[in-house]
Formats: sequence, structure tokens, C-alpha cells
Amino acid sequence: MEEDEEEDYMSDLFINLRQDVRPGLPMVRRMKEALQKEEKQKEANEKNRQKSIKEEEKERRDLVLKSALGNENKGFALLQKMGYKSGQALGKSGEGIVEPIPLNIKTGRSGLGHEELKKRKAEEKLENYRQKLHMKKQANEQAADQFSYQLFLNRIRFKNKQEERKMEGDLRKSQRACQQLDMQKDIDVPKETWYWLEPEEEDKKDEEDKEDECKNSDLSVSEKLHILTAYLREEHFYCIWCGTTYEDSKDLSSNCPGDSAADHD
Repeated sequence: MEEDEEEDYMSDLFINLRQDVRPGLPMVRRMKEALQKEEKQKEANEKNRQKSIKEEEKERRDLVLKSALGNENKGFALLQKMGYKSGQALGKSGEGIVEPIPLNIKTGRSGLGHEELKKRKAEEKLENYRQKLHMKKQANEQAADQFSYQLFLNRIRFKNKQEERKMEGDLRKSQRACQQLDMQKDIDVPKETWYWLEPEEEDKKDEEDKEDECKNSDLSVSEKLHILTAYLREEHFYCIWCGTTYEDSKDLSSNCPGDSAADHD
């Protein structure tokens, strides 16, 4: 009897146990067994776990809402007495609703009106964000307009400065020509102090007197240029724009385009 109970080392069972002798296999087998045991334990815990009161209430509520009203419902029984049939729309002509008004069940712990307040705050936040974007856009547009206007003013100033420099050069040219033509006619003193170029004198007092005379004239460069060119045309029949001295006023008027730089352009 004892000999029969002793394991035969040449049996199939012993051979199957000894056939996987590769390194690492026992460890893998133990890990698989542990995972399977853990899964089984989780399933058992899930089955044995008691449902909470909220879960039970939800299940009962869902079950009741899914099931149609029966004869045991007093309201439904009254409707049937008045001729109502299941699936029929309410109303004398059947224009009413077919399904009952759905229930809006509140499951959270927040007070009444909290959702409306939350929605209103979200809308206010969105509106504030839109207003900020609008104000930022307006500020950028104003900055761009201001930059364009400033650039326009700078261009005008630069153009005016160039024109002023050109007029100053034309005035000096007219003063030089006036001095030469007056001296040819033995005129020693100019009609106006500024008709001639100011000589470089050592006497500072004379220079100050001439500066005072120029200041008292209160004439701009363009006004001086206009007066001096008219004097040259009338007195000497000379046009600084043409650079020509004409014989008389008739020759000047017939051959000279005009008395300004614009006429000669």
C-alpha cells in the first residue's frame, strides 16, 4: 500500500512538472498566479460590497421613471375613466403632450438658484473679457492713427524745412544780384538794408544796428523774396529765375514766363 502511494519518478505527472526548466519561468508563473488571485479577489469584493443609500435610491428612481404608469396610479385611473388610453395625447382634440413632464432631480448639495447664479457669473466674465478685447483693439487703433498722424506731421515739417532752405538760398541769390545791379547804376546804398547781402564788418555796433533793423521789418523770408524779385524786375528788368537781364519791361513781360519760381517750373 505504501509502495503504491509513493510517487513514481517515471510517471507522466513528474515528467510534465520537470519539462519547463528554463530560467525565469517559475517567477513568471508565480506573478501570473498572483494577478489572477488579485482579480478574483476584486470580483468577490465587488459582489459582496453593499450599495450605498444614494446608489439604491438612484436605482429605484431610474426603475420607476422607466416604467409606465399602471392602473394602481390614481391619476392614471382617473384619466382612464374620462376616456384616456395609454399612448394617447392629452386634450380634447389630442393636441397635448403624450409623455409626462420629465423630472429635474437635484442631486447636488448646492442651494436653489445656484446654477443660475453660476451661469450668470460665467456670462458676466465672458462679457468682461469681450469688453477688454474691444478696449484693447480700440487702443491699438488709436495708437496706429496717432503714429500715422505724427508721421504725416513730420513729413510736412521736413517738406516745409526744405522749402524754407530753398527760399533762403533764392533770397541770397536775389540779394547778390541786386547788389551787383545797383552798383552798376552807381547806387551806393540799398533801398532797404536787407536788399543787399550783409558785409562782414568788424564793428559789432553796426552789426547790432542792422540786426535791429531786420527785426523791426517783421518780414518773412518768402515776403522778402517776393519784394526783392519784384524790385529787380521793375528797376533792372532782371529775373533771377531766368538769370537774364532784359532790355525793357516789354521785353521782360513778353519773354519771361512769370515772376515766381512756380511759373518757371
